[in-house]
Amino acid sequence: MGKRGNSLFRKWNSLLSAPDWYTSGLPHIWLPYSQMKTAPAPLAVRSTRGSLIELQDGRSLIDGVAAWWTACHGYNHPHIRACAEEQLARMPHVMFGGMVHEPALRLASRLAALLAGDLDHVFYTDSGSVAVEVALKMAIQYRINRGETGRTKILSFRGGYHGDTLATMMICDPEEGMHHLFSGVMPSQYIIDLPQDAASSAAFETFLETHADTITAIVVEPLVQGAGGMIFHPPAVLRTLREAADKYGLILILDEIFTGFGRTGSMFASDQAGIVPDIITLSKALTGGTVALAATVARRHIYETFLSDNPEHALMHGPTFMANPFACACANASLDLFEREPRLDQVANLEAALSEQLEPCRTLPGVRDVRVMGAIGVVEMEHIADPATLRTRFIAEGVWIRPFRNIIYLTPAFTITANELSALTSAIQRVLSCG
Repeated sequence: MGKRGNSLFRKWNSLLSAPDWYTSGLPHIWLPYSQMKTAPAPLAVRSTRGSLIELQDGRSLIDGVAAWWTACHGYNHPHIRACAEEQLARMPHVMFGGMVHEPALRLASRLAALLAGDLDHVFYTDSGSVAVEVALKMAIQYRINRGETGRTKILSFRGGYHGDTLATMMICDPEEGMHHLFSGVMPSQYIIDLPQDAASSAAFETFLETHADTITAIVVEPLVQGAGGMIFHPPAVLRTLREAADKYGLILILDEIFTGFGRTGSMFASDQAGIVPDIITLSKALTGGTVALAATVARRHIYETFLSDNPEHALMHGPTFMANPFACACANASLDLFEREPRLDQVANLEAALSEQLEPCRTLPGVRDVRVMGAIGVVEMEHIADPATLRTRFIAEGVWIRPFRNIIYLTPAFTITANELSALTSAIQRVLSCG
């Protein structure tokens, strides 16, 4: 059977009303997190605006997940668009090796001012996974540069997710996560329960007493383990981790790819704990959902360990498009909006509205829990047999909601209107009420 003779192609090619770019291009696309043999046909998108996704067939969907948690200001914000257009006309890209430019340096100084303590050395990358990879590389080379042998292990936590690249897969939950097929392929790391109660805290302390001399760093998603199931934990957990890191001389890495830039109710989730991590990773909403950009930000003592007369002590990493001027201009524009517009107040209002409007779901069949933090609303089910079919039912309701694992969640733009939010929460109630 030829390339174009498989059943999936025939199914997608049967969409006679689809434009030529769709029918001719789709057979050559490999979609994320999809079994391509059985995956339903993806939606053809024509344009976006605010919290709306305009489809090629004329339908509009209210986006409940803000483009995978990135479009915090909504789509096509005029200020970000204007800054992007100006930067594109001036300089879309230039290498960051031996050269610098205003957008990157201005963004670095602004991030350093926003972040707590002496988190003031910014290394740019172009995706969240790579930002975490760089954080791990910093932590391991920190030990090498100091001549500390044997401290090469990373400690992370069950329910955690830190990316899809090879090194980040090592520190994701190996059993509950999406990467269990790769178990045993990469060097194993330490993955234990978060210290949230007396028993897990005691187990955490016992583990460190035994293994701390082999560990270089602790990695955690602060307050919310996102892709692991939108699992919440209180700020006190982060304080416990900070105290343990100080006690045993460990590097504390906070993965704020998802939680950074207002999503949990504060500019950064770590702000709610009043702690300063040694390294923090940022991405997703960094550019307001406009273009890919990520940053790994280190404290001064981490950075200074790489300063040496020995060239091998340098951080040997450099993505081709790191510090892309176009992306940095969009990120600066996004920070402008946090300064000029009441984003955190909007998040507080969203938290109240989500709590009120999702609470009735608690009594619906199959619902295990309802929880809200900042602009994150979660309806946890006992089980979701077919997330793709559930997603199709939401599309029929005029909303874009993407269930995964056993949760239905909302992470809308902070600028979503009250009517649009109500449409999202009402759609969840109607779909779940129908069983």
